[in-house]
Amino acid sequence: MELRKKQRIALSIYFFLSGICFASWASRIPTIKDFFNLNEAELGTILLAMPISSLIGLPISGWLVSKFDSRVPLIISFVFFSIALTCIGFANTPFLLVLSVCLFSFSMRILNISVNTQSITLQKKFEKRVVGAFHGLWSTGGLLGVAISTLMVKTGVSIQIHLLSISIGALIVALITYQFTIKGDISTSGNKLIMGKPDPFILYLGILIFLGAICEGGMFDWSGVYFKDVVNEEVFTYGYLMFMTTMALSRFFCDRLVGTFGLQKMYILSSVFIASGIAIAVAFPFFWSALFGFCLVGFGTAAIFPVTISLAGTSKKYSPGMAISIITTYGIVGMLIGPPLIGYLAQAFNLKNAFIIFIILGLMFIPVSRSFFKFQSKNNL
Repeated sequence: MELRKKQRIALSIYFFLSGICFASWASRIPTIKDFFNLNEAELGTILLAMPISSLIGLPISGWLVSKFDSRVPLIISFVFFSIALTCIGFANTPFLLVLSVCLFSFSMRILNISVNTQSITLQKKFEKRVVGAFHGLWSTGGLLGVAISTLMVKTGVSIQIHLLSISIGALIVALITYQFTIKGDISTSGNKLIMGKPDPFILYLGILIFLGAICEGGMFDWSGVYFKDVVNEEVFTYGYLMFMTTMALSRFFCDRLVGTFGLQKMYILSSVFIASGIAIAVAFPFFWSALFGFCLVGFGTAAIFPVTISLAGTSKKYSPGMAISIITTYGIVGMLIGPPLIGYLAQAFNLKNAFIIFIILGLMFIPVSRSFFKFQSKNNL
């Protein structure tokens, strides 16, 4: 088999496994909430540990992409990622839970930067766009992760056995696949973070990632709780499952849609789908209407990350790894603000009303993306 095809398969597996592991954690948040008897504000505070620990990883991730091939931090971070997932399941005190979540988030940051750097490098070996398909596989892995979680919840399997099984299986496959990842992709320039006035190109993309992180991350962390506490659905993973299903399907087609509609219209479509989906779920908080609304949000969020990361890889100022690391930091700040913000708003106004913030932020994609493409056209980027 051709080398680039082997590398594409290997990278696809890492995206897929990452999606399974993340969704396994996110879909069991309601279980953790009940186990520790947390209210919305307390849960929001615990979720705050994820973006904070990920933000701490900024200088480390920048150093790693400048010193090593991306495959080195890729495998090391995946090992700790798997260990942290198991620790979350076995945490029996809030302190151990926060510690496990911090390790999980810190490892995931390094993993995401490494795997996306590999995807940008591999894209150069193909004429057609392939980055969107990788993110589609991440979502497909997430879909499988939610499906497994739904089965575990319905059959009464403990969270400990559930997360341990996922961790062991994912780690074994990752170690086997490692030999086929891309070698020698270390950049010789653009690896240093330049302090001072922000680069407008990166700044606009960072804001788009920031908005996407709040919307997508909020759905990851709160969709299960919404279905459990607002929709009053006993099998609370249904909403998350449909959100992940539509997001996964859309990501497999987003490269083709970008070719049809163009990048700017994709952001507008994303904005409309997110805002309308949340509006339906809030106005009609019943099973089928909320499910339909979450499906629209899945369609809306699908293209944001793959499209924006692809654009970051074209930066003239930074190497792909460093550009991804910088805009990922904006995403982390979004994660830092989003989940706890929903928790605090829910505590003050109830969870249904707290979801209105997603409508406002979803609509923000239109003016921000228009400003970015206007800047890009003006400067011939």
